[in-house]
Amino acid sequence: MNDATRNSRAAPEGATLQERPDPPGRTDIPIGAEDSPSVVLELIYELKIKDVMATAVITGEKGQTLRHIQAMMRENHITGMPIVEGSRLAGLVSIDDIVTALDKGYIDLPVEERMTKNVIVLQDDMPLSFAISYLNKYRYGRFPVLNKNHELVGILTSTDVIRTLLVEMNREVLRLEKMHQEAEGPATAYSQMEFVINRYDFELAGRASTEIKKALKQRNFDLRVIRRAAIASYELEINVVVHSLGGTIRCSIRPDRVIIIAADKGPGITDVNQALQEGWSTADEYIRSLGFGAGMGLANTKRVSDEFSIHSALGTGTTVRSVVYVNSPKDEA
Repeated sequence: MNDATRNSRAAPEGATLQERPDPPGRTDIPIGAEDSPSVVLELIYELKIKDVMATAVITGEKGQTLRHIQAMMRENHITGMPIVEGSRLAGLVSIDDIVTALDKGYIDLPVEERMTKNVIVLQDDMPLSFAISYLNKYRYGRFPVLNKNHELVGILTSTDVIRTLLVEMNREVLRLEKMHQEAEGPATAYSQMEFVINRYDFELAGRASTEIKKALKQRNFDLRVIRRAAIASYELEINVVVHSLGGTIRCSIRPDRVIIIAADKGPGITDVNQALQEGWSTADEYIRSLGFGAGMGLANTKRVSDEFSIHSALGTGTTVRSVVYVNSPKDEA
């Protein structure tokens, strides 16, 4: 008894080998534990062989001749057939066995005299991963599947495995898409986002505006609306990074508008009207050397906004509110 038979857990006693391996060049199932996507690995360990195998198995009987088996295989367009005795697997005949019988002139002999009896089998409650390892290791075209009572209940090929994985992966994609849609809600649903902004955190500067832009794209907002909201959120975010002690950016996405509120902690603005003038800035040389502090932040935000307001108190902080309408005269210009 070879190692393959010992590892099968349910191989019937018999003679030689299962069937010839498929010729070189046969495509293995390209799934491995190291480089396969996690969703595929989850499926092959979750699914059982009984979830994948073909259950409508065409079988022959021990008393039939090889010629009769040949006719059945030709009629059903199959290249291998399990031979049964009652509900038990007795052996297997492959197309190679038929070709050899024709070539050597014993095609009219009883099938039990020439069938492969030492058959490597799978059990229906094994995980699919076990079947994949068998298909890749032994390179046989098919494996009979037995239940715990050693009865033949199915047959499994690499085609069955690939077809099932494709179907299950498609279901998983649809499930994830549904979850994503339910989490986001419809394109017109109200949505709230909030980001913490830290002083001089230039590494993450722009993260809030990027996420806001992404959320608007996912909800299929007009590109002109997205552009104006992105400008407003970016300018306000950079202002908090450069000119304050830190704060927050909040964004409310509504069917008819996008509301962006930047609230920071100190030091406040001495002259709000002056701060709204293009080119006016309190940034020091260090900030200017980094490419910030051009004095266009508030001016640019006001320019792209349909509603704009600013409230500031020395030592307390500044709050800026920018509203971008979905249907705005600014987008018609």
